Amino acid sequence: MKFFSFWRSLASFRVRIALNLKNIPAEVIFVDLDADAHHTDDYRRINPQMALPALVEDDGTTLFQSLAILEYLEERYPTPPLLPSDTAGRARVRALALMVACEGHPLLTPRVRRYLDRELNLRDEQQAAWRRHWTIETMTSLEGHLAGYKDTGKFCHGDTPTFADICMVGHVHAANTQQIALTRWPTVKRIFETAMALPEFAKASPLVQPDTPEAMRVKAS
Repeated sequence: MKFFSFWRSLASFRVRIALNLKNIPAEVIFVDLDADAHHTDDYRRINPQMALPALVEDDGTTLFQSLAILEYLEERYPTPPLLPSDTAGRARVRALALMVACEGHPLLTPRVRRYLDRELNLRDEQQAAWRRHWTIETMTSLEGHLAGYKDTGKFCHGDTPTFADICMVGHVHAANTQQIALTRWPTVKRIFETAMALPEFAKASPLVQPDTPEAMRVKAS
């Protein structure tokens, strides 16, 4: 199995966590987004969308889009489960994951930032305001769905990690990168700290990958 990843890619972060939780070995191939390596012909043949991540099985089966990859891993490697056993629980977990992966995160991606810069000519402070607005909106929505909800436990749903936690920690990482204080979202903050204390989450952090720039690197706990 080959996993195409980049340290800063939050979508790659999600898949790294899932691979770690399920203890699935994969050869990691780093695709430097800053050097436009995802636009090379070699990578275009793997994923014509030219986005990360991608996962290629030994038989050549190529998977793309982080949530589709998570669903695939969940079905093929069901232990430990990353979705609840009940229908309503699975729907809630998927909805929380989608809030981040399909609504909050896409507005922060490099291709959106490039468009704001090159096509709309927004100043740096305007772009920063854009990122901050959408980060805060998603964090507030997550807190609203988590705080006081009967199925919220140590994690977003119950007491074991699910897709929801895998997606949420990436968005909190984006908030931390922007130096947005987490105090206004105490439930999100608590769950983030609980999740990142697990070695499977900690080892997947964007700040400890082999391709993380030295200036951004932190020592894994």
